[in-house]
Amino acid sequence: MKVTPYLAEIDALKAKLDARRPLSSEQIKGLATVFEAEETEYIHESNAIEGNTLTLAETEVVIRRGLTVAGKPLKDHLEAKNHLEAFHLLQKLVSERTPLTESALLQLHSIILRGIEDEWSGRYRNVAVRISGSRHTPPNPLKVPALMEELFGWYAGKRESHEVEIAADLHLRLAQVHPFIDGNGRVCRLVMNLHLMQGGYPLTIIRAANVQRADYYHALAAADESGDSTPFRAFVGARVLESLQRYEEALG
Repeated sequence: MKVTPYLAEIDALKAKLDARRPLSSEQIKGLATVFEAEETEYIHESNAIEGNTLTLAETEVVIRRGLTVAGKPLKDHLEAKNHLEAFHLLQKLVSERTPLTESALLQLHSIILRGIEDEWSGRYRNVAVRISGSRHTPPNPLKVPALMEELFGWYAGKRESHEVEIAADLHLRLAQVHPFIDGNGRVCRLVMNLHLMQGGYPLTIIRAANVQRADYYHALAAADESGDSTPFRAFVGARVLESLQRYEEALG
């Protein structure tokens, strides 16, 4: 396996930021404001990757003020509100140091699809699915339970890789199983952040901007086709480095 880029820069910057702890009350207050803005941005970007049409400003209006946006589908509103609730569960899991388990994964998915696909909310698929725009064919639905058990076994076992590599591999493995009818991408990004944030990293955002979304899908496809996870690890590493740089800037 090739060496994942960015890890040396990530380690150096994270060590520098960790050395600034404990933070002052003023710094904590400032970071809280930044984090709320990033929370909205994260929800907007993660939903936009999947085709949600709400803008960042509209997402803010929906999740912070409880208003509806004229001309936008009800589904888009529900996706924004559900994602906020799922993100709050993510924060709870992080603060309580709750490891990723099947129960936690299904809870996150249940919230993501609530009121949208209630029949499949919090349940593994039992039908074949295809991923639009991808050559990867998700496994037979009969194999999903065993593959998920294998994934959780891998995650709970001894892992000597870098935390960023583990987070990337977790996202990648879950995406390849594609265990749900819908909501796979959003759940993948949530659990990736669950691992990163429990490791002391700030929130990592994958943006829906054309170049970044294209790079994201290309890196996923490269892993599917060649079995080499390095491009996807590198993509995630670049996003983690960006999040650390934002965090440093916020601290002044």
